Amino acid sequence: MRAPLAEALGGVLAEPLGALCDLPSFDTSAMDGWAVAGPGPWRIASGESILAGHGDAAALPDGTALRIATGARVPPETTAVIRSEHARAEEDKRLLHAERAVTPGQDIRPRGQECRSGDRLLPAGTVVTPAVLGLAAAAGYDTLVTVVRPRAEVLVLGDELLTGGLPHDGLIRDALGPMIGPWLSSLGADVLATRRIGDDADALYRAVTTSDADLIVTTGGTAAGPVDHVHPVLRRAGAELLVDQVAVRPGHPMLLARLADGRHLVGLPGNPLAAVSGLLTLAEPVLRALSGRGPVRPCRLPVREAVQGHPHDTRLVPFVYEQGRPAPLRYNGPAMLRGVATADGLAVIPPGGAAPGDDVEVLDLPWAGRATVEGGCFT
Repeated sequence: MRAPLAEALGGVLAEPLGALCDLPSFDTSAMDGWAVAGPGPWRIASGESILAGHGDAAALPDGTALRIATGARVPPETTAVIRSEHARAEEDKRLLHAERAVTPGQDIRPRGQECRSGDRLLPAGTVVTPAVLGLAAAAGYDTLVTVVRPRAEVLVLGDELLTGGLPHDGLIRDALGPMIGPWLSSLGADVLATRRIGDDADALYRAVTTSDADLIVTTGGTAAGPVDHVHPVLRRAGAELLVDQVAVRPGHPMLLARLADGRHLVGLPGNPLAAVSGLLTLAEPVLRALSGRGPVRPCRLPVREAVQGHPHDTRLVPFVYEQGRPAPLRYNGPAMLRGVATADGLAVIPPGGAAPGDDVEVLDLPWAGRATVEGGCFT
């Protein structure tokens, strides 16, 4: 998809960004000051200063100084630019003296200093940030070719879920419906809809087989209970199960399936923190692949304190960065969101737990920046 720069923010480059011109495209002054030619002192040339945005200037005669502005084209034969604060003009303004040693080329940005025409500036798969937009504009681009954002749809299952008011009579508030769509958006998806299906197998089958989304995300119904319809519906739809339960707590009933037409479905557990586990470990990698981004580079950091582990499975525990190290949070049960609501990420705790100082893998939340630490790792 080709998009104007103003509409490309947050997209992913579908092709490498190559320089369309030299940067800078001509020798420019890096400072307000004086363009000088040859050794000093220099005769101050009469006339106006050289300003940014003006055309070619005549060659500067040897022994001459001329006022120049930041970003202005440096005249041919210029030896250096002397900053205004490092030069002194005589009272009659006929001679200029340098108050510091002058080095040839100082404060001149030579043509092609940043790049030459045709240089590769950024690889395909780079996320278009404000800085990327600035670089693209400087390099001569009016539009960028970005990967079409993958389309996602959320199907919320469960007759016990309320969309408003307080829980009552065995009914609970739906915490995942308001959360999953924005979470997928933060991962680079265009969310088509969040639809409430309830515990209706036929309605779920119709929703899965008629969706226009590249990725369907369901909430709940992935286990083997009497109203857990995701597995039977996937079999009926001819889907291939790629992941069917994992040795992770919370989140072990999560699943990943490839539908008959090549689209994907991620089945999240119904417990909120278990669903977050599935978002980070299944939905995010699928969306990164669909949007042309590479996988996140694994990062391991030492935990600040002991973390209890599961006897046999891996645990994912919400944490915050404290002095660059993950510190586990309370309220980390599978049905709890209180911990992850203030977390920077989830720590991957191996079976048996982790002692203070043990290195563990960390999974950052999409909106949390990794702390800078000596010996840390970054994505």
